[in-house]
Amino acid sequence: MSSNFKNLYTSNNPPLQATLMRGSNIESIHKIHAVISDKKGRVLMCAGNPEYKSFIRSALKPFQAIPFVSSGAASKIKNSSKSIALACGSHTGSKLHSREAFKILWEHDIHINNLKCPNLKVSPLEHNCSGKHAAFLATCRKLNWPIESYMKVDHPLQLEIFRIVSELLEIPISEIHAERDDCGAPTLYLKLIEMSKLYSLLSSSDNAELEQISRAMATNPIMISDKNKFDTEIIEASHGQVISKGGAEGIQCLCKVNEGIGLSLKVEDGSKRAKHAVSLHLLKQLEWISDLRIQDIREKVLNFSEGVRIEVKGQLKFQES
Repeated sequence: MSSNFKNLYTSNNPPLQATLMRGSNIESIHKIHAVISDKKGRVLMCAGNPEYKSFIRSALKPFQAIPFVSSGAASKIKNSSKSIALACGSHTGSKLHSREAFKILWEHDIHINNLKCPNLKVSPLEHNCSGKHAAFLATCRKLNWPIESYMKVDHPLQLEIFRIVSELLEIPISEIHAERDDCGAPTLYLKLIEMSKLYSLLSSSDNAELEQISRAMATNPIMISDKNKFDTEIIEASHGQVISKGGAEGIQCLCKVNEGIGLSLKVEDGSKRAKHAVSLHLLKQLEWISDLRIQDIREKVLNFSEGVRIEVKGQLKFQES
């Protein structure tokens, strides 16, 4: 049993299980922890261990975008809602996405060579984190912070993001642990319950910047991932009522807009297909999206070859005191 798994939760609420079936045979089994919390960080429902720790990876992006909004860097851009959404997205690098990232840089008179996300075939603008990086640079330009070192852990921008997250979670900044993400920027090591709390705050209208960010994500779903990609399809299918943002290594965070509740889950082995299958299973249980739309998303996102399917067992249960 994982050392990350508290005995307290093993009997009441076992983890969810996603099983890949090939014909009538089991091929792979994935174990998943999931939790729903309110904006005070109280566990409402869970499966597995709500205190399971992992890196939040790209699901941190809406919170990394707060300084972009609060500094006024976003409002300098025409139709800034699209730029804010792109800053929160992990996009496919299409022309639409690359142009929007370029627009953020252009409006702030920043050269594309300042982007520190890995250079892809043609341009760093195509990297799936280019929106986040462009927003970082625009914020630094607006606040007269150094541009070259914007990804370093001790840069004023990153320190400000850590401060904001520690304030939202109501934990000391000394408890915020950061490591380098694959795009080079810092990401944070958090408990699932802390990720849920962040997303419950994203879904409530208590914080002006988060409300603006949530609205931008809800109204520009194409900027969050892309057509036939999980996050975009969830936001579109729910008519902007469910915000969805995934992260690498089996992280998925969702929230119901205006309800002040957040859902986060982690697949222990980091499987992407298990994360998507379990998210759809839970959205069905919670009735956040209609069964018809869930089936539609399943066909677009979980397109297995003939005779292969993924089965999910388990439910979120109300937390017993």
